Amino acid sequence: MLRYLFLFAMAAVLFAANPPQKKFYEMRNAEIGQVIKQTAEKNLTISEKMNLLSDYFVGTPYNLTCTGDGPYALLEAWPLVNFKETNCMAFCEHVLALSISDSWDHFFDNLQQIRYRDGLIGMKTRNHYTMADWLPQNNWLLQDVSAKVGGSYTHQVTRTISHRTFFKGKGMTDMRDVLPDRTITLDYVPLEALDKVKERVKAGDILALLFANKTNIFSAHMLMIVEKNGQKIIRESSNSKMTTFDTPYDQWVREKQKYQKKYIGLAFMRVKKALDVQGKIIKPWEIESLKNK
Repeated sequence: MLRYLFLFAMAAVLFAANPPQKKFYEMRNAEIGQVIKQTAEKNLTISEKMNLLSDYFVGTPYNLTCTGDGPYALLEAWPLVNFKETNCMAFCEHVLALSISDSWDHFFDNLQQIRYRDGLIGMKTRNHYTMADWLPQNNWLLQDVSAKVGGSYTHQVTRTISHRTFFKGKGMTDMRDVLPDRTITLDYVPLEALDKVKERVKAGDILALLFANKTNIFSAHMLMIVEKNGQKIIRESSNSKMTTFDTPYDQWVREKQKYQKKYIGLAFMRVKKALDVQGKIIKPWEIESLKNK
């Protein structure tokens, strides 16, 4: 009996000294703001902050419609910011915006710059398509490193993206200012080669899982690479488990290689080397000048 009481007391002491980390979905916005501020004060690169801050999302409930264009939108009037639930794109956008910011207000503004063309909130200006909209509009911060990661294993795929068709499917009738159809060719690393390029994959990389059987869209899913206890991990928000969770890189690759009729491989996006430096913070008003470089 005394032995069990001793063990219980020791456990209580350890718990008090190292309480479990609260996740963002358990926090108020003011608490999240403090995490942003404290993380910004650490001498970390943007990629290192992505590795750290993305952990606060693990366990967050999944909801495909967790974010939209805000309460005044005519279509998809869902929140502009949501930490109570997430989806694959919202997860990557929130992590990226958190990692370049030093306050809640700057995080909010940076998030809209990442999610929307020129930060203009609306259905037509939202970066809907990961590889056709989201990456090109964020090339002030990110670059496509698929060929660098893939090396000799790199393949290419060409598809035509139509916003007009996409918006019609959402019930939109006003097609003024809609982007024209675009035929785009992308580099990607085939599923069967992902285990061979593991050493070139880096924590902070954002990934797009590409469809194999589509002609009008590239990305089926967005994910992130993190490092945990010296191991490379795929961190993702997915309806497969209805939450945000980690899978060891090798295990994730083996599982996805079973679905080569559905997916062809991954495209890799990485924070630009010139920006991925220790202590780097990007203010919302600095983004325009970064775009013009």
